[in-house]
Amino acid sequence: MELTRVNNDINGNPRYVCHFLELINDSDRDKVRSRKEMGFNYTSELYAIALKKSRVLGGRKYHNKSYGGGIAFQSYNEYELEQDIKKIQLQ
Repeated sequence: MELTRVNNDINGNPRYVCHFLELINDSDRDKVRSRKEMGFNYTSELYAIALKKSRVLGGRKYHNKSYGGGIAFQSYNEYELEQDIKKIQLQ
């Protein structure tokens, strides 16, 4: 898993960004594929699922030209954050 360190938030807390596909599993892809035939946008549906999963850890959309499709997390412990993301990915 690739976590990228970005600038601190306005309170000085460290933040990390990961790509939204790190939170997606095969069952999520299957759900979206079945809805794709009804005219849904595949990528935006996957992003919505990943964002919903990330909210458990305080994940937020990361709006930046340099990192498209990112979800930002506030964390002091990169290793623990990575483990928590892996647990969420399995849900």
